[in-house]
Amino acid sequence: MLEVPSGPSILRFLRWVEMPNRGTRPEDSPVLIPTDNSTPHKEDLSSKIKEQKIVVDELSNLKKNRKVYRQQQNSNIFFLADRTEMLSESKSILDELKKEYQEIENLEKTKIKK
Repeated sequence: MLEVPSGPSILRFLRWVEMPNRGTRPEDSPVLIPTDNSTPHKEDLSSKIKEQKIVVDELSNLKKNRKVYRQQQNSNIFFLADRTEMLSESKSILDELKKEYQEIENLEKTKIKK
């Protein structure tokens, strides 16, 4: 039987478990969008960064005896996952998102200077 949190943390949990397993996703690609379209992409990245920060914070503050579940991609099936492994994976995703966001900002700054 699955133990799913209740109360206010359920929304954060559901956002977190909805994230697909690590694989190639279009939004994870390092390809930058041209400057005239970068604002929507930049805003999207900003919201993903905020969500990922919440995930990292939630996982960091979990008690050691709490269970963490990963949702199977494209289904309602959950699998028990290692909390420390999920935390490190979430931190690496956050770092990737921040790096991509910084690349977009740097690209915009160089375009403005020209």
